[in-house]
Amino acid sequence: MKELTRSEEQIMQILWKIGKGFVNDVLDRLPEPKPAYNTVSTIVRILEKKGFVKYTAFGKSHQYYPAITKKEYTRTYLRRFVYNYFGNSYKEMVSFFTQEENLSMEEMDEIRKFMKEQIKRSKQ
Repeated sequence: MKELTRSEEQIMQILWKIGKGFVNDVLDRLPEPKPAYNTVSTIVRILEKKGFVKYTAFGKSHQYYPAITKKEYTRTYLRRFVYNYFGNSYKEMVSFFTQEENLSMEEMDEIRKFMKEQIKRSKQ
């Protein structure tokens, strides 16, 4: 799976949220200053060629919808991120964020509880 550019990801975030829509539906949800209709249309067609988006034709109009879920993309993106920046070590990533991001004790405790619960589920 290819990585999304910033503008492609922005459009995918909208499609993941609305489920399906026409170019105007996407354009309406973009922040100001809004890009031109043709720009959004081009990006959506690129997403379709990359396999991220599919469409249903209504005459000359196309209603677009995600071909992959947000969770699928997030999983792939995160794996690539961990591989490229943390030597494929989730432990290194967690260590980095706990040290560099100044997580509060409460946030670290929540993470610890979550991890403990995941370990418990894995053993069952």
